[in-house]
Amino acid sequence: MSDPRAVARAIDAARRGWPIAIAGSNGVLELLAIETADANRLAALDPAGEAFVLLSAGRATTLKLANQRDAADPVAPVAVERSPWLDFDAATALADPQFDLATPLKGPFRSVPLAQQDAARAALELARIAGLLPAWFARVRHDASDPITPADIAAHEDAGRLEIAARARLPVAGAEDAEIVAFRTPDAAGEHIALLIGQPTGAPPLVRLHSECLTGDVLGSLKCDCGPQLHAAIHEIAANGWGILLYLRQEGRGIGLVNKLRAYALQDQGFDTVDANTRLGFAIDARDFGVAARMLTLLGQDKVRLLTNNPEKVAGLEAAGVTVLERVPHHLPPNPHNARYLATKRDRTGHQL
Repeated sequence: MSDPRAVARAIDAARRGWPIAIAGSNGVLELLAIETADANRLAALDPAGEAFVLLSAGRATTLKLANQRDAADPVAPVAVERSPWLDFDAATALADPQFDLATPLKGPFRSVPLAQQDAARAALELARIAGLLPAWFARVRHDASDPITPADIAAHEDAGRLEIAARARLPVAGAEDAEIVAFRTPDAAGEHIALLIGQPTGAPPLVRLHSECLTGDVLGSLKCDCGPQLHAAIHEIAANGWGILLYLRQEGRGIGLVNKLRAYALQDQGFDTVDANTRLGFAIDARDFGVAARMLTLLGQDKVRLLTNNPEKVAGLEAAGVTVLERVPHHLPPNPHNARYLATKRDRTGHQL
């Protein structure tokens, strides 16, 4: 029986720099998140200095530590052998690519075979869920108490557990006839939001899936088109007469705010948004559009017209049981700060701009 509550505790522990354990089919890994730990905590976990460094293949490829098979899957786990010069500071440099230019790596470092593949992959996924860099100190344990499992993590992230928590009328700029609906699961900390605009007409609603973007939605960032897209979607849905804006708490395409800012730092060094995400060790897009499908199902809508330029959103909804009757383009003009970002979306992630 999977226990999503145990995953919530593990996420909290990882964010605090405390060790956790994950059990897979080939053993248990005891893990310490490099981002939130320190040298003293590493010494307490691993006094003999034997723990290896666990990275994802996207990051390991940058360091020339991944083989060709791993390089094709940026979230595949890669184990880096512990050496006398791989101390806590060196591991921090391995984990975070935004400092590569300022801190040349001393090395040499060597990847080694990893038997605990499923536990290691689950650890990298847990780091993403926690908003941390996908980088751990890890060692094999046979006596770890109460480890979580990959099935526990899957249960914690199961979109089917999402339920409506509250709803109220909310007039907003551009759509005064609107209702806000909040959704959450019993164990996850954040809530997703739906804004129902206008009154149902019996026709399929015009729906916009909008992923949270603090920098764009709230601060007016010009590096992306998120803020203008959000407000334009509200106006377009209102003009349509009836529809739904889903505001998904999936900042940075699912990697979290802090990691998104790290990706921004890499973009300042010349990398595009795709390469920035993979150099950090994440998938190009880590969002789960099954969450949006579950929200629509709870609202009684299984057929929609989708306001998007992203075919992946159409595929994600369709895969989760929501029929997309029409893809409605959502075009906005570029500005000098986001022109390259939009070109990358067009050329590398298939956006139909």
